[in-house]
Amino acid sequence: MDTDRYQPTERTRARRLPERAAYDRATVHAILDEGFICHVGFVVDGQPFVVPTGYARVGETVFLHGSTGSRLGLRPGMDVCVTVTLLDGLVLARSAFHHSMNYRSVMAIGRTRPVTDPGEKEAALRALVEHIVPGRSDEVRGGDRRELAATAVLALPLREVSAKVRTGPPKDDEPDYELPIWAGVLPLALTPGDPAPDPVLDPSIPTPGHVASWARPAR
Repeated sequence: MDTDRYQPTERTRARRLPERAAYDRATVHAILDEGFICHVGFVVDGQPFVVPTGYARVGETVFLHGSTGSRLGLRPGMDVCVTVTLLDGLVLARSAFHHSMNYRSVMAIGRTRPVTDPGEKEAALRALVEHIVPGRSDEVRGGDRRELAATAVLALPLREVSAKVRTGPPKDDEPDYELPIWAGVLPLALTPGDPAPDPVLDPSIPTPGHVASWARPAR
């Protein structure tokens, strides 16, 4: 068995534009590590739902975070489809039909496991904070008993996983290359602005380095 890639299944094998698919762990992990928000799809009593939430990858597990009172938190141990998408650019073609986007995405399918062990739950919540702002966990107060009881953490093993990536310029029909129309890619990136202190913050408290120098994980 190839340990450097996920084995495609009937549920994860790309059927449309399969040349964009990637199943290697390096590509999947890099996309998950750069993203912050995932969308979790699941079905309750025949009704499909898609819920955005924070997450963190630790090894071959994705930890999902939510409220114990939410639809996702109330029903641990159910089948889900988790997706993460990073938008890298708008692809502007000469024809409306061939407009596209440059993107990187991951889809993971599986059954969630409720994280109930206090040590594992604390480690998972720390990983969630560190995934968003590295260094933050060492400076903030951890969750108390009430807060931990109100927080659901679900673990999703990375077993059925695939990535899909589009890069490069637009691909027009051959006759359209002669049209006098600008075509190309408009790159997009997530960049931080200047930190805005809480209005009630003691002005003597400086902006910590992990905030002032925050940057999205490198590609």
